[in-house]
Amino acid sequence: LYDAAARLKVGFALGYCELTQEEDRTRHFNTMDLVGPDGAFIGRYRKMHVPGSSEPEAGTTTHLERRYFEPGNLGFPVYDFRGVRVGLAICNDRRWPETYRMLCLNGAEVALLGYNTPLLLDEAPALAHLRMFHNHLPMQAGAYQNTLWIGAAAKAGLEDGQALIGGSCIIAPTGEIAAQAMSLDDEVIVHRADLDLIETCRKVNFNFALYRRPDQYKRIADPV
Repeated sequence: LYDAAARLKVGFALGYCELTQEEDRTRHFNTMDLVGPDGAFIGRYRKMHVPGSSEPEAGTTTHLERRYFEPGNLGFPVYDFRGVRVGLAICNDRRWPETYRMLCLNGAEVALLGYNTPLLLDEAPALAHLRMFHNHLPMQAGAYQNTLWIGAAAKAGLEDGQALIGGSCIIAPTGEIAAQAMSLDDEVIVHRADLDLIETCRKVNFNFALYRRPDQYKRIADPV
């Protein structure tokens, strides 16, 4: 993949299963790398919000991500990609407002994320009609509240008998979906993002230096 990036002069962000030796033990992370159009490694993110369980649970969709991966330990880093400040996130991270706020505070202009989401959940079949709404809602809110551009790439179609929702999209810092995949087939979506829109949105709604009250938010970081 790195060689293909250099040959095609196209950078990418892609998730994979990382096996590493740290702290004198073998560790496994759900990881995403950011690679430049010269095929050079730029930066790495390890998924923070690892869902599911380590053992099967009766009455729920079998989701054993915690059996295989531990939560990330690299924080929410932001990297320079051809003059643009880019942060990364993976799947369940997109549902948590802290993901976008931390990326924003670390200077991100664009957040890239990939996700793999089934259409049906055994524990809540009545909510199936809301799956795409619940997919886009936190990303649109995260983009708007943190003045970020977001590029979200979905796995789509069927996998192990599970229908996946798709819904790949590019979201503006206004919270609007600027481009969206129209099918569950392989598809490429493109949008020319105006990065100046970030500053416009900050002036209009989110002047962080003037309006944020971090001294009043301390409980957010308290232990569970």
